[in-house]
Amino acid sequence: MKKTNIINVATAGLLCLILSCNGTAQQVDQDAVKPLYISDPVDFDTDDPAIWVNAKDPAQSLVIGTDKDTKGGLYVFDLKGKIIPAKTVKGLKRPDNVDIAYGLDLGGKKTDIAITTERYTHKLRIYSLPDMKPVDGGGIPVFEGETQAEFRDLMGIAMYTSADGKIYAVVGRKSGPKEGGYLWQYLLSDNGKGIVKASLVRKFGKYSGKKEIEAIAVDNELGYIYYCDEQFGVRKYYADPAKGNQELSLFGQGDFAVDNEGIAIYKTKGNNGYILVSDQGVRQLKVYDRTGQAGAVNKHPLIATIKYAANQTDGIDIVSVPLNADFKHGLLVAMSDDKTFHFYRWEDLAGKKLDVNP
Repeated sequence: MKKTNIINVATAGLLCLILSCNGTAQQVDQDAVKPLYISDPVDFDTDDPAIWVNAKDPAQSLVIGTDKDTKGGLYVFDLKGKIIPAKTVKGLKRPDNVDIAYGLDLGGKKTDIAITTERYTHKLRIYSLPDMKPVDGGGIPVFEGETQAEFRDLMGIAMYTSADGKIYAVVGRKSGPKEGGYLWQYLLSDNGKGIVKASLVRKFGKYSGKKEIEAIAVDNELGYIYYCDEQFGVRKYYADPAKGNQELSLFGQGDFAVDNEGIAIYKTKGNNGYILVSDQGVRQLKVYDRTGQAGAVNKHPLIATIKYAANQTDGIDIVSVPLNADFKHGLLVAMSDDKTFHFYRWEDLAGKKLDVNP
């Protein structure tokens, strides 16, 4: 069981060292939060995690992580970060981001799914949970009709389940237009044969043009989509296509040392909680108020900065429900650049300043 790669530097007192995947020493603040577990390494290059909560037995929940390579895959881990070979899918062509949806009607039964973006085939790949069997008929093409290669190179993915039970995939790519269509939203359903089909319902989202848009998160309960326009800020839109494509908020500008990258939401009682965004390159999470300010729900102030050990974090995911004795108040999983994912207890990250679910 691999607990940590941290090596204390006794003479410094303030810093410790962690070895990155290229063998060079990286400085980590001594007070940075350490993960409870570090996963087994993947073959090539970790990028994004997603956490599936097993409703019948939360202790048997799974973490699915992408190995971003032309010979990559979806790795499945237990809650100690151990790879489960029988569930891991290999041979995917640069899977980038991954997310989870619960209860899609397929073949007459409710099916939980893991969905990933396969960048170089321009397809969504979808697998049933927990068995990780393909339910996509070989992949679902998206961004059809785009002629520029980067406009079809898939990256981000987030799932939205509406109040009436409809399930949507919100998909991003390497590049796109600056106005009105960087993200495309697809309604998922059964094609009549127990296979997922995707129907395009809208194109939306502004883009600064500075770098790219990869990380996307959806707040199902409050009905919002957030995405990171890297090196620019965090953008907010309605998740329901019927509510229109107006940008509701742009926040986080000037808060990040490098890239604003991975994004996830920790939910507390009364629909309160936090929007977490990784500050790539400086081992930090920026924490914003989920519900905004009093009388201004679209103003999301920065309320905390959390130092942690994961390095060059692209993707993060979090759940705010108890899973097992290790993760009684929630689990955050963060990608690190040594081919691993870090598993953090929420109470360790929250400290005394942030709320912790009982």
